[in-house]
Amino acid sequence: MTTTQEGDQIPENATVPYYISSKDLSARELADAARQHWFIETKLHWCLDVGMNEDACRIRRDMASENLAGIRHIAMNYLKSETSFKAGIKRKQKKAAMSESYLATILAA
Repeated sequence: MTTTQEGDQIPENATVPYYISSKDLSARELADAARQHWFIETKLHWCLDVGMNEDACRIRRDMASENLAGIRHIAMNYLKSETSFKAGIKRKQKKAAMSESYLATILAA
């Protein structure tokens, strides 16, 4: 059962997540697997959506969406590995778009 509490207010509604698995897991193993799944979801997919607006992309022709997803992953890896400018992905993208020297720094990393 999961609840979300804001401030001092006691939550009124609770949700019960259900998981389907063919593996025979203990409660601890299932909880760890669920946390790992959501960690990946929030760590990678959230960054791609917020930093690169991936969900707004409406390209659906042939393999174009898969190709762009691969390019976004590569760009995300480059931007995350560059550490000389302490900022989020969006600010790093904007700085790289406006400064060829910073873009060269990212690509050299």
